Amino acid sequence: MIKAGIIGGSGYTGGELIRILLHHPATEIDFVFSTTRAGKKVTTAHPDLLGVTDMEFTGSVNLNVNVVFLCLGHGNSTAFLNEHQFSKDTVIIDLSNDFRLHTDANFNGKEFVYGLPELFKSEIENAKYIANPGCFATAIQLALLPMAKAGLLDNEVHINAVTGSTGAGVSPSATSHFSWRNNNVSWYKPFTHQHLGEINESLHSFQKDTGNLYFMPNRGNFTRGILATSYTKFEGSLEDAKKIFQEFYNDAVFTQISDEPINLKQVVNTNQCHIHLHKHEDVLLITSAIDNLLKGASGQAVQNMNLIFGLEENLGLNLKAGVF
Repeated sequence: MIKAGIIGGSGYTGGELIRILLHHPATEIDFVFSTTRAGKKVTTAHPDLLGVTDMEFTGSVNLNVNVVFLCLGHGNSTAFLNEHQFSKDTVIIDLSNDFRLHTDANFNGKEFVYGLPELFKSEIENAKYIANPGCFATAIQLALLPMAKAGLLDNEVHINAVTGSTGAGVSPSATSHFSWRNNNVSWYKPFTHQHLGEINESLHSFQKDTGNLYFMPNRGNFTRGILATSYTKFEGSLEDAKKIFQEFYNDAVFTQISDEPINLKQVVNTNQCHIHLHKHEDVLLITSAIDNLLKGASGQAVQNMNLIFGLEENLGLNLKAGVF
């Protein structure tokens, strides 16, 4: 059994990791660390686990676990790893943005691999330190990478994506409380979102000179999921585009190309990414949908763990959406 530790277990991504790992046939949760809830039952933060576990949060860390997941706020993973020296045999999977970019990938001699399995599967299989991708970055990269590999992102790309309130984290904010978010929609960080850095680095691994990405992130009045629409000029036919995407994702366990228009509900509570293609005149519209907490965070982290430990990629992650 793989002994796992979770750092920052009281938040949304920590809760999803606990839920997945409790039912994962090859893992055993060694500890769930929390600075704010040490000594309290895990169910005080995650009541959905009532009757599933009697674990308590702890304020101490086992530095010799097989794998540790860092579910800390952006910038906090660096500080935590400076204070806690894990065994050289411990796999570290970080869910923050601290190590995603090339300039940040080397930390105290640890080389973090960007953990998008559809792009870097072989590198992940041989890695010990993983920088888990961002949620928007995952949805958008999976929509655009096949085009970049084919060298077809020569023109500007317009991206409009809407995310659920859990993307803002568990701490209440002015734009996440119910009375503001309900029956409402708004944009934020137009054209400057922090995930653009990792998106561009991945695209440029295939195509050095791509058209500009114009990304408009939106807050939706729902809790989970991301629906992203990306469109750019494309001279080929719709069948040409489908062939490009089907070949790129031929061996992908969790990324599916749909012939029918997709909606958010069909991926929420799963580790799936669903993609649909539509051609209008000389423009290709690519729609992608993921659950921001699973394929966009905790589910993808476990997917990376599976690859590193030589397990089936989808072990413990065959989750079903609730579409009605």
